[in-house]
Amino acid sequence: MKLYEMAKAPNPRRVRMYLAEKGLLDKVERVEIDLAKGENLSESFKAKNPMQKVPVLELDDGTYVCETTAICHYFENQFPDTPKLLGENANDKAIIEQWTRWIDFYLFYPIGMGFQHTTDYFKHRMQPIREWGQHNIKEAERFFDFLNDQLEGKDFIACGQLTVADINAFCSVDFGKVVNLRVDDSRPNLYRWYQAMKQRASAKV
Repeated sequence: MKLYEMAKAPNPRRVRMYLAEKGLLDKVERVEIDLAKGENLSESFKAKNPMQKVPVLELDDGTYVCETTAICHYFENQFPDTPKLLGENANDKAIIEQWTRWIDFYLFYPIGMGFQHTTDYFKHRMQPIREWGQHNIKEAERFFDFLNDQLEGKDFIACGQLTVADINAFCSVDFGKVVNLRVDDSRPNLYRWYQAMKQRASAKV
């Protein structure tokens, strides 16, 4: 299998961390795609993913699986004897999915909008609206407070164990550095959790 990614981008990192936690990193050949150079906009890449985003998983039969969560679901089902990071039962699966969606919508997406609209990274492809970017950065910071409250007395975000919710949140929090959002001891619960996540071997892949 091949995993098309950009190593420093947050969504591919989410997949790599997930695979590392499950001991499955060696199942994929990683193929670097340079977003800054627009390699994802080529016709050959568009044939793999019409949305022209990374990551993309190419299966051995030539099937392409796009979107971070879809790729994680593939490995969760294909390798059932590895650690369950999407939940063991209906209850846990629902709660983990809830948190994953919240993190995507209220943390990762606002940081992405902040990055796109307050920096010049994509100025050759879009018209940045600085006020929109600044608004989204404030919304992401509000979610930092929400996570800090959730993590009071807890080591993990959901279900009392490491799940994709933690991986998604960790990669999103790290992504926040591109808009000068950082976790510090002003949010002690979030800071404790973040420092523990940083020490995991999967955080370094």
